[in-house]
Amino acid sequence: MAAMLLPGVSAGLRAQSPRDASSGSVAASSAVSMPGLGQPESPFLGSVPSGQRTPEVLHLTVKEALERGLQYNLGLLLSEQDSRSARAARWNALSRLLPHAGAHVTETEQQINLQAFGFPGIPGIPTIVGPFSVFDARGSVSQSVFDWSAYKGFKSAAASQEAVRFTYQDARELVVLVVGNAYLLAEADQARVEAAEAEAKTAQALYEKARDMLKAGLTPAIDEMRAHVELQSRQQQLIVARNELAKQKLSLARAIGLPPGQEFDLATRIPYAPYQPPSLEDELRRAYTLRADYQSALARKRAAELALKSARAERYPTIAFSGDYGDIGLAPGRSHGTFTAAGTLRIPIFEGGRIRADILAADAALQRRQSELDDLRAKIDQQVRTARLDLEAAADQVQVAKSQLDLAQQTLAQAQDRFAAGVADNLEVVQAQDAVASANEAYISSLYSHNVAKVLLARAVGVAEQAVTAYLGGK
Repeated sequence: MAAMLLPGVSAGLRAQSPRDASSGSVAASSAVSMPGLGQPESPFLGSVPSGQRTPEVLHLTVKEALERGLQYNLGLLLSEQDSRSARAARWNALSRLLPHAGAHVTETEQQINLQAFGFPGIPGIPTIVGPFSVFDARGSVSQSVFDWSAYKGFKSAAASQEAVRFTYQDARELVVLVVGNAYLLAEADQARVEAAEAEAKTAQALYEKARDMLKAGLTPAIDEMRAHVELQSRQQQLIVARNELAKQKLSLARAIGLPPGQEFDLATRIPYAPYQPPSLEDELRRAYTLRADYQSALARKRAAELALKSARAERYPTIAFSGDYGDIGLAPGRSHGTFTAAGTLRIPIFEGGRIRADILAADAALQRRQSELDDLRAKIDQQVRTARLDLEAAADQVQVAKSQLDLAQQTLAQAQDRFAAGVADNLEVVQAQDAVASANEAYISSLYSHNVAKVLLARAVGVAEQAVTAYLGGK
């Protein structure tokens, strides 16, 4: 199931990524797509809510969010049920090889018309017999002695169960990716709110300064109006930022199964933490060994190979044994033991093309699994390389964005001093404020991109569940 959902992953992260496209942030390449109108929603974006809503504000850490996601995320719960279905299929295949035993007790009252069975009737002998009682208590057993097709079918079902087990592990990795991304998005939105609040306070102070200078006759009215427009613009951005944060927190709460309406805040602040991954060759070796979806694809291929052998073995003879033993008579005290023992050799001679059809279908399924495996191996190579490129680019972006933010703040301070000294009008101040806001957005976006790139690299290698908390380095 997780493998079927992965193609929609990158679109989802792009849909949820930081909003300023001009910042050049690295779009994440592996998450679950957000549904649009008329599109079905991925189960990994939902959950089964657990617990009761409390009036206290919950302080949610990234570790707690991941733990809740691995317990209550809907996609993972559905994958767990798929694992149970695979176990049921394995037991069903095994039943063809195990003995079948049963027992029954019957007591009947009968009357028979012998003429109905072709008895013409003899003078002095009635054609109607009975009524009379028949009591029968009997146990029976049957056992397949040799059925190579059933044996290979059981092996195929066992391999399929193994594939589903790996799919479940891959679903856990996907849950870590979804929840980690949702938490990072919420933290980025929280940073935007804080930046918007600081920019609104700065705009308020500058507006009051321009208004006072206008009253003192030191500046024209246009400076006061320009500062007022800038203040309202920053207030609007603050409203939008708070709304985006509230919506993203709802998405996070839904993915991890928080009770509806539960208030919470983000207790983990995830700073910039440089990360130098191992060599590309080491990462690829680890990915082919640890990626659960790759191991699942290998198991599905083995299951298809065994299914083909099972189909070919339908041409082989089968040997079975059956028998029963019981007590039959007119009544329990007037009965006698009887038994039946039979061995059956079945030799298929002509099945009307059914065996050939089964072989063709099984071979087609095997070729399909082989193609999927080859494609997945190439995809893993691409994902690891892409994640490393994103991580490297995002790290550079963080450094450039941090320098840009420092310069923008220095420019704003100088513009404020020049305006206060009457050297320039507040146009320079407004422009400097815009530059600070843009630099803030670029820094927030690049920091999000860097953190999510580390999560995606962990996912690409197959160690997301074990390494994401350490990779993020949250405090």
